[in-house]
Amino acid sequence: MSLKRINTVVTTAFILFIIWFGLEFVLAPESTAPTFGLPSWPSGDGGGFLVIKGIRDLTLALVLAVLLLTGHRRALGWVLLAESFAAFGDMTTVLAHDGSTATALGVHGLTAAAMVGSGLLMLRETRKPTTAPATPTATPAPQPA
Repeated sequence: MSLKRINTVVTTAFILFIIWFGLEFVLAPESTAPTFGLPSWPSGDGGGFLVIKGIRDLTLALVLAVLLLTGHRRALGWVLLAESFAAFGDMTTVLAHDGSTATALGVHGLTAAAMVGSGLLMLRETRKPTTAPATPTATPAPQPA
């Protein structure tokens, strides 16, 4: 299987996973929130922050999808690297607020690492091949008349 195909499959899986997770936070934030790893959740009017988290995830997925579908694979590699900071931020937030270490590392940390790996593979796929500098061909010296 070619690197391009592997990258496409992995990126598509990221997109689908992020959309699924984002939709869960938008459509059923109360039931989805406990799976995030934090020990407590906002209640009352604070529950709107859960929907914001879902919208963030949907936006992240849409950016990846647009780049994948339009063939901007090098930019896609860079965006995967940049978006890994969202998963890394989720991990550090869960750890900083006495949440589940297993969820922080096992879900958010692994997601961040996988996105970094995928982004680096995408950049490797799209790098320009290096070529040796062309050696000038010798031109024949002018002959005396």
